[in-house]
Amino acid sequence: MRSSNAQDDQSRVLHELCSTIAHIMKFPPPLTAFPVAASASRRPRLATASAAQVSPAALASLFAGISLALMLVGSATFVIGLVLMPCIALLVSFFYVAGMVSALSELARAMLGSVASRRHDDLSSSWKLVFHLVVYNAD
Repeated sequence: MRSSNAQDDQSRVLHELCSTIAHIMKFPPPLTAFPVAASASRRPRLATASAAQVSPAALASLFAGISLALMLVGSATFVIGLVLMPCIALLVSFFYVAGMVSALSELARAMLGSVASRRHDDLSSSWKLVFHLVVYNAD
């Protein structure tokens, strides 16, 4: 449940970031804004210059900020991964060794179990033979 909430939060933040970038690129901030009295409404509106464009320097600054933020997040992710990598390697090695020990013990149990059961069968049949010889030869 918590994972889906975190994923929803990440999706929401990414969607807001993309929509903000798209909004800035479509509708740049006004270069000149001045109040205009509207006859139909009581509050003044701001008139914007319709031909306002984003300057190349502003666009470059926007993309530089985005790339810097992505680099910082990537660097933090790399450091976290670098710190956790020895723990993960030790855990994988531990499970590998535990699997090998388990397989060897099963193999030894299978081999010794068959020998022990064969001895038990041999001993029981030999005791049966002795019992048979003693009982029937006693007559």
